[in-house]
Amino acid sequence: MSIESTNPATGETVETYEEDSSADRDEALEQAEAVFDEWRQVPIEDRQAMLTRAGERLRENESTYAELMTAEMGKPIAQSRAEVEKCAWLCDYYAEHAAEHLQDERIATEADARTLVSYEPIGTVIAIMPWNFPFWQAFRFAVPNLAAGNVGILKHASNVPGCARAIEEVFREAGCPEGAFTSLLIGSDEIDEVIADDRIKAVTLTGSSGAGRSVAETAGSELKKTVLELGGSDPFVVLDDADLELAVEKGTQARLINSGQSCIAAKRFIVVEDVYDEFLEAFVERMDEQVVGDPTDEETDVGPQAREDLLETLDEQVQETVEQGAECHIGGEPMDREGAFYPPTVLSDIPAGSPADQEELFGPAATVFRVPDEEAAIEKANDTQFGLGASVWTEDYARGERVARRFESGMAFVNELVKSDPRLPFGGVKASGYGRELAEEGIREFLNEKTIWVQHQNGEDDGLVE
Repeated sequence: MSIESTNPATGETVETYEEDSSADRDEALEQAEAVFDEWRQVPIEDRQAMLTRAGERLRENESTYAELMTAEMGKPIAQSRAEVEKCAWLCDYYAEHAAEHLQDERIATEADARTLVSYEPIGTVIAIMPWNFPFWQAFRFAVPNLAAGNVGILKHASNVPGCARAIEEVFREAGCPEGAFTSLLIGSDEIDEVIADDRIKAVTLTGSSGAGRSVAETAGSELKKTVLELGGSDPFVVLDDADLELAVEKGTQARLINSGQSCIAAKRFIVVEDVYDEFLEAFVERMDEQVVGDPTDEETDVGPQAREDLLETLDEQVQETVEQGAECHIGGEPMDREGAFYPPTVLSDIPAGSPADQEELFGPAATVFRVPDEEAAIEKANDTQFGLGASVWTEDYARGERVARRFESGMAFVNELVKSDPRLPFGGVKASGYGRELAEEGIREFLNEKTIWVQHQNGEDDGLVE
């Protein structure tokens, strides 16, 4: 069977790839297991040097990889280049800090014992990754795990097979041994069988809550650890003392990044009544000014949706919400042009229980809610099954931090849009998943945190080195 990547801006086929067979899959798993014993014993300094070379490779080929992303899933080209650079930054971060994050942790217990926690790799981890940030999300998994001595199998989304192969190429050319990082071009119907394979030790998935539940169920039955980064319906809370010009500027960016296709995009704009009308008017105007068009054009702000079926789902959610009584200020239906284009859309007066009130809108559609005060804003922010990110906008920083602490989310930002950063743990709560990626927490997720107790005799340390 073959897998086609299709340009969502034109509908044209980018390239056709052969799907990996069951024999290919078995060979990849066998090779990964065999190379693990070799890779885990490579000195950490050498693994870090490999990451440095991977970062260099990314920067040397930034334009090539950016153009590939834009062709396969429609990301505006400037954002594609930024994604490649962010992956290189991630490589730099762990090239500098992996050894620090993996060092033994000495724990004081008995006077005549040396006790510590050792962080040791566990083997082959499979990553099931989505299409919306096709390089970043795969690197977010691969870089810390390879640094820690694990090996990886990437099952990427079927509409970005070229990106999957290119990522594998980056690590191979950086000096990763054959089999330590492999991409498998297989269908979703094969995932359960791969997870259940004894050679797989853990699973990480970025995707929908439904996919997360399915993967967690399969992995749980095999007693394998999972990390799940799932959907989000991030609140963007505007308080009565907010800098409205800043909130409108950042809110537009937060809603439309990646053409609105981001788990951590601001999706629900919750605005205190005193500034609601002023914010809504300015926000609608700013959203309407954004350029929708050819994603290869440097001036484009919003490109196509990644697939036609995704556009159709978004349109159905918006139309049903409007039919139930919401007001649509701009946008609200697919654009009459070639490609999967949906315009920036702003909805207000959202009916309770409507799709825009309860579901994640994965595209350039913003919902704006009016609330009477700060307490009501917090209540509305938390009134969702999701809990990935949240932001609050206020010129009183202490107030902002107080509100941020009350959000039911894995990440909370004051006067800044929600974003990922290699230096900070990334992940959610509730239906947005569990576990953390990035920073120290991320590199330790798939490690054996082994307790080691060395009992000294006669009060001596038996020559053990601290």
